[in-house]
Amino acid sequence: MRVKHAAASRQKKKKAFKAAKGFWGDRSRKYRRVAETLRRAGVYSYRDRRTKKRNFRSLWIVRINAAALERGSSYHQLIHGLKEKKILLSRDILAKIAAEYPEIFDKIVEAVKKPR
Repeated sequence: MRVKHAAASRQKKKKAFKAAKGFWGDRSRKYRRVAETLRRAGVYSYRDRRTKKRNFRSLWIVRINAAALERGSSYHQLIHGLKEKKILLSRDILAKIAAEYPEIFDKIVEAVKKPR
């Protein structure tokens, strides 16, 4: 029987084995297992890139809330106040300011607390 596409097939397998380097057992040695494992790895990567965004947002909220509570406010009051005053700061930046520049965060909290 004549083998067609041998070069393409070999390249495909070679690429898969290279990607599976470091996998345990048959997952790095047998093509069928390698292909299956790489498919699952892709699914996990896709899913977890989205989970990572969710986890970081939660972390920022926890950090902002902790810093706000130290200053007699809460996360909810702070975010609501920022929206009322039309101060556009992302949670990422707010968390960074709270951790690295507490004096600036104090000013932000005070600006939000002040009545109109």
